[in-house]
Amino acid sequence: MKLIAILFLCSRLLTSLAQEDQPQEIDCNDEDVFKAVDAALKKYNDGSKSGNQFVLYRITEGNKTEDQDIFYSVKYEIKEGDCSVQSNKTWQDCDYKEPGQAATGECMATIGKRWIMEFSVATQTCHITPAEGPVVTSQYECHGCVHPIRTVPPDLDPVLRHAIQHFNSHTNHSHLFALKEVEKAQRQMVSGWNYEVTYLIQQTNCSKENFKVLTPDCKALRNGDTGECTDLAYMDPQLRIASFSQKCEIFPGDDFTIGCFGCPSSIPVDSPDLKEALNHSITKLNAENNATFYFKIDIVHRATSQVVSGFKYFIEFTARETTCSKESNKELTESCEINKLGEILRCTADVYYRVGGKNRIDSTVKCQSPEKTTLMRRPPGFSPFRSVQVAETKEGTTKQLRPCVYKGRPQETGAEQTSESEVS
Repeated sequence: MKLIAILFLCSRLLTSLAQEDQPQEIDCNDEDVFKAVDAALKKYNDGSKSGNQFVLYRITEGNKTEDQDIFYSVKYEIKEGDCSVQSNKTWQDCDYKEPGQAATGECMATIGKRWIMEFSVATQTCHITPAEGPVVTSQYECHGCVHPIRTVPPDLDPVLRHAIQHFNSHTNHSHLFALKEVEKAQRQMVSGWNYEVTYLIQQTNCSKENFKVLTPDCKALRNGDTGECTDLAYMDPQLRIASFSQKCEIFPGDDFTIGCFGCPSSIPVDSPDLKEALNHSITKLNAENNATFYFKIDIVHRATSQVVSGFKYFIEFTARETTCSKESNKELTESCEINKLGEILRCTADVYYRVGGKNRIDSTVKCQSPEKTTLMRRPPGFSPFRSVQVAETKEGTTKQLRPCVYKGRPQETGAEQTSESEVS
C-alpha cells in the first residue's frame, strides 16, 4: 500500500510540474492582464513619431505561462484617439475619434513579468486599418532576439563602411577592394546592436600605392579578384563601432591580365561599361565633324579595355548620318533616326578615363568613309597610271583615259612582251 501511495503522489507531482510550463487561459478582466496590455499599448504608442495615440477598445484573449518568469500572451483591439503622440498624455487620457474618422487595429503581444510590478514587452505585432485604406502592419522586435535583415537598412551602412576600410587596411593585397553585394545579415538588440553580416567584395583598379582609401573613381575590375567576408560587429548606443571581427576568403580572378597595366583585353560590344565611352565618342565626332547632319553609332564592331592609372577603351564602330540637322537640333537624341541614304563612316575611338583631377575624360576619334578605304586597297598589279587615248570630235580633240594592260614582267618566263602601243 505504501508503494502505491508513493507512486500516486509522484504521478500527481509530475503532472503538476508539467502543467506549470503550459499556457493557461485567464480572465481578460484580470488585473495583471490589463497591466500587461497597458505596457504593450504604451510601447506601441511610444514607437510612433507622428499621428494620434491609439486607445484600448477591448481585450479579446489572454494566456499565462509560468516558468522562472511569468509571460502573458494577449490579443487586444485598439482605436485611434483624439490626442497626438507628442501630447505627453497617456492613452487613458484620450477619447476615441469619431467612428468614421478613426483608424482601428488588432494587436498580439507577449509580455514578461520579472518583478512584482514590472512588465516588459517581448514581442508585439499590430495590424492597423486606417479610416480609409489598406491594412498597415507594424512589428516590435523583442529585446535580445536575433532577427534576419531582409533588406539592407541605412543603419547597416556604417558597419559595411567600417568593414571595407578594415579589410583594405589589414590585408597585403596590392589593390583596394569595394563592396559588391550583401548576401545575408542579422541584428540583435542589446544595449546597442550586434550585427552579423556576410557579403562579397571585389578588386578595384585603385592600387594601394596610389590610393589610401576608396574614391568614386575606384571601379570594380570585371575579372579581378573577389572575396567573401563574414563580420561580427557591436554598435554601442552612441552608434559607434565598439568591437569588430572579420573573416575573409579571397578567390583569384578568372583572367589575371587585369593586373597587367597596359595590357588590353577584349570586352563584349554590348557591355554596359562601354555606354559612357560610346556616348562621349559620338559627341566628339559630331562636334569635330563639319557635316550638316548629326551622326549616330550604328554598329560596334570591336572593343578592348585597358587598366592604366584609370581606364582606357579602344572601340571600332560604324556611324551613320541621321535625319537630325545641326541647325534645327541642339544635340543628338534617341529620336534622331538613321538616314538610310546618308553618309557612312567607319571610326575608331580611344577613350581615356583619368583617376581624379579635372578633365577626367579624354578621347580621340578618327573616322573615314568606306569608299575612300576601298580606293586605298588596290589589287596586285594595279597601276595608278592610265594611258591617254586621243579622240577627234567635231568640237575638237579630247583625251580619254584607258587602263594599262598588265601582262606580267618581261623577265618572267612565259610572260608576253608588252607592245609599245599598249603603253603609249
